[in-house]
Amino acid sequence: MAAVSVELQQERRLVCVEYPGVVRDVSKMLQTLGGEEGVSRIYADSAKRLELYFRPKDPYCHPVCANRFPTSSLLLKIKKKTRRRRTEGGEVTVAEVKFDMEILGIITTVYKFQGMSDFQYLAVHTEAGCKNTSMYDKVLMLKPEKEEFFNQELPLYIPPPIFSRLDTPVDYFYRPETQHREGYNNPPVSGENLIGLSRARRPHNAIFVNFEDDEVPMKPLEAAVQTWKRLCTNPIDRKMEEELRKLFDIRPIWSRNAVKANISVHPDKLKVLLPYVAYYMITGPWRSLWIRYGYDPRKNPEAKIYQVLDFRIRCGMKYGYAPNDMPVKAKRSTYNYSLPITVKKTPSQLVTMHDLKHGLGTSGTGAVKKSASNKYKLKDSVYVFREGALPPYRQMFYQLCDLNVEGLQKIIHRNDGMETECTERDGWCLQKTSDDLRDTMSLMIRQIIRSKRPGEKLLGSQTIIPSPA
Repeated sequence: MAAVSVELQQERRLVCVEYPGVVRDVSKMLQTLGGEEGVSRIYADSAKRLELYFRPKDPYCHPVCANRFPTSSLLLKIKKKTRRRRTEGGEVTVAEVKFDMEILGIITTVYKFQGMSDFQYLAVHTEAGCKNTSMYDKVLMLKPEKEEFFNQELPLYIPPPIFSRLDTPVDYFYRPETQHREGYNNPPVSGENLIGLSRARRPHNAIFVNFEDDEVPMKPLEAAVQTWKRLCTNPIDRKMEEELRKLFDIRPIWSRNAVKANISVHPDKLKVLLPYVAYYMITGPWRSLWIRYGYDPRKNPEAKIYQVLDFRIRCGMKYGYAPNDMPVKAKRSTYNYSLPITVKKTPSQLVTMHDLKHGLGTSGTGAVKKSASNKYKLKDSVYVFREGALPPYRQMFYQLCDLNVEGLQKIIHRNDGMETECTERDGWCLQKTSDDLRDTMSLMIRQIIRSKRPGEKLLGSQTIIPSPA
């Protein structure tokens, strides 16, 4: 067969879906993939997997997922034209066969269903005599129903709350419990009300202090000193240590995010450096914060500005937006995940002791290239609350001094000079100070959200802050 030249339309890009079935009705096939709109939405997000529902009208149908892969293929359309002739005797003979070829476009992306299908749970009740009866009309509320609908007698049907996150076979490496290992010692903190003690405490040699402890450590553990000296072998490490000590000289208490927003340091190296210059408070108004050695915030009323505030964006119809309409998306969700397990998942890059010892450059390798790299530096919004700006996450841990709003600072300083007792709940502040701060911040966020929505009006152009009295 002779070679044929075919025109290539490079501007026409296509997406291929390797459908795991025989397609007889294109419209029904698209319905199992969520329709053209659903496929377009998945394609717009490269981190999403394409889901196929074999029973698209069944809310209990668990999908099979396709992974996205780049490709460079051609979609070729071939027509076979056969010219037949009849002889004088009435016989049909093939006189000529001709093939017409056309390149419809270039396929740049392909979705492949390479995983296994999970179990399917049907809302079916098996009666006596092995007769199956559908329960969909009794368990699905398709319209507003009266009280009798909810009081009707039904057999127990409990679908699983979540399906497996794995759709490819994996090897499970069984290991003995941590508590049963030779030489394992229980952590020094009380384990009466703790969950998850089966995991061994990671050996970063940090000193943990509870609010009720009598004294605070004056210096780091010898193991922490030796670990940092072993890793601190280049000028970049010494400069990071100096910068971190300057931060703790400016203010004695810092959160990890605040440190990462002020200096550029590799996260794995910061785990070793922080225990070298500060201890960690577990409970109380300074919980989850790093405190300079020798400094006891429980004995210094001026330390109240460094207390932590656990702030969470409130959601609900009474706040003007439902959970799905929240302007700040959740970092993770059990029911809405992207690419839980892929067939060819990129392996994580491990940081070796050699990398930590010789420093990490901007490219993530052991070569020291730029001493002033900001590769690991976070934005100020991860620890500073400002008027007119939304928090980056739904849950934030702010230090009171990082609430850059005049009205909030007035609430914090209501009892300046009159601090008499440091309590575990409120620290050096007045009672319910944290509640007042959360209410005010929630009101500010609500106004920001309303101002960004078209058609909604504000009560004035300025933010309303309750009186701190």
